[in-house]
Amino acid sequence: MAMTGVLRPGHVQMRVLDLEESIKFYTDVLGLVETGRDGQGRVYFKAWDERDHNSFIIREADQAGMDFLGLKVADAATLKRLESDLRAYGVETTRIPAGEMLETGERVRFTIPSGHALELYWQKTDVGNGQPYINPEAWIAQSEHGIAPGRFDHILLYGPDIEASQKLLQDVLGFYLVEHVVLEDGETDLAIWLSTSIKAHDIAFVRHPEPGKVHHVAFLLESWEKVLRAADIMSMNRVSIDIGPTRHGVTRGTTIYAFDPSGNRFETFCGGYQAYPDWEPIKWTMDDVGRGVFYHDRKLNETFLSVVT
Repeated sequence: MAMTGVLRPGHVQMRVLDLEESIKFYTDVLGLVETGRDGQGRVYFKAWDERDHNSFIIREADQAGMDFLGLKVADAATLKRLESDLRAYGVETTRIPAGEMLETGERVRFTIPSGHALELYWQKTDVGNGQPYINPEAWIAQSEHGIAPGRFDHILLYGPDIEASQKLLQDVLGFYLVEHVVLEDGETDLAIWLSTSIKAHDIAFVRHPEPGKVHHVAFLLESWEKVLRAADIMSMNRVSIDIGPTRHGVTRGTTIYAFDPSGNRFETFCGGYQAYPDWEPIKWTMDDVGRGVFYHDRKLNETFLSVVT
């Protein structure tokens, strides 16, 4: 598919309970690269192979969770068009000026029916990945520091009215449905996985009574071996692991779910198939949902289902 609209999830801002503890965790354990701090007390990170200045931002707060998710679009004209399309769809939008976030241009903020704040932007300073753009090497030393994911990959959000959120993302922003879990009535979705690219998913939703909750932020690793290495690093650093290493049935990715010191769940993720918008979405039924989520265990654990921030 031609990537002319929304390109990918570009950044997420998370709340943490202890800023210094979290900086150490995300730098030394997860292996992200700190790229700046601002006057609002926010700390900016990127994964080693990302080229934009930031993809993961944290701030200290009394409660963990997500402030907003940013979606990067192709250019200034696309930002203007999608802002107009959102308003025509009946969505209230707010323009946030360039520079409010470090090295980031104007953003268009809006709230989707599940209660989550999303924003669109197109400009972010290219700081590179430590390699030249001419004749680069295969990898750099930073790619071996901590778990060292290559990029911020996707996010899973919990909230009500996921049908309306899906419709908005599909009708206005160009996402498409890749997989879904259907409740016992055979019609109502419990969970949906949506893509705006050829990834198996860029954003996912699970039906939940409370709005605006986040289940996990996912970071991409290169191989199953890197997932196993991540498990070792988590154990060495006494990180609280939710489940894994294991495989998903949905998307076929390999995974570990764990918690940062504030209780925000994160995923180290590898693999999964490439998807295309002309494909028929894959459907999972409730009698086999355990295998869909955790292919090896074939059952869900209570922490995975109930703990969100």
